Amino acid sequence: MSDDHVYLSLAEDHGESDARWAFGTGFEDPLHGVDTTVPDTVEPAELAAYCLALGDDALVGAQRLAQWCTRAPELEEEVALANIGLDLLGQARLLYARAGQVDGTGRDEDAYAYFRDAADFRNVRLAELPNGDFAFSVTRLLVLSCWRLAVFQRLAATTQDPVLRAIAAKGVNELAYHRQFAADWVVRLGDGTEESHRRMRAALAAVAPYTAELFVPRPGFGVDPADVREETAAVLGQVLDAAGLESPEAEALPGQGREGDHTEHLAPLLEELQSVARAHPEATW
Repeated sequence: MSDDHVYLSLAEDHGESDARWAFGTGFEDPLHGVDTTVPDTVEPAELAAYCLALGDDALVGAQRLAQWCTRAPELEEEVALANIGLDLLGQARLLYARAGQVDGTGRDEDAYAYFRDAADFRNVRLAELPNGDFAFSVTRLLVLSCWRLAVFQRLAATTQDPVLRAIAAKGVNELAYHRQFAADWVVRLGDGTEESHRRMRAALAAVAPYTAELFVPRPGFGVDPADVREETAAVLGQVLDAAGLESPEAEALPGQGREGDHTEHLAPLLEELQSVARAHPEATW
């Protein structure tokens, strides 16, 4: 489709073979034409584990954002948070699909999302914490989007797997928007009223113990998280300076979500997410 206006695009003559009108405008398959063969230089098990970890971050984060529906402070923010959640859900689906292609199990994205227990998830723990108030959620979104954007930019430029490279390239634009949305709100609240400033300081204090986990060195396939620490900290510092806030010092919590160590909040979240699929396995609608 050549026009961004939905009605004009639908009116275009696409020929009898074009069935994309139902997907809206600007629809592109990020994997169209991408060679799905695993390169000889890539260990399939390492690639699968890496995709699974990034997919779990995205799925759990999307579910937390979905919980803001009907609860956001304004309708516009509710729509924005829902769209950000859908972006992450789309990333999770692509990453799970790639994991299933290369890990030898043949599992599809639903199997990864709905039929694993909390101990099997490999997301970072910051993503699974309860939403708290709006200040906490936008602070968490800012930290995670800054970190994930830095990772995806490197994957889009350097990873040896063509499928993961294409997924990352698609995600970069999405994550840049997520970061901008969160940064705008952090500045607005931090530089707002005495009460909003107090809540932002509390949110930063609540997030701080979980941020170190994002940068734990992990040599092997993909981007070493330690390599994005400096860039992520620099971006966060710019936002906090504009908001009149300071990043609090905090000791890192023991354990790692990447190793299956999770808070007590993940299992209830997954129970809600997985309830229908587990009650009606193999159902379609």
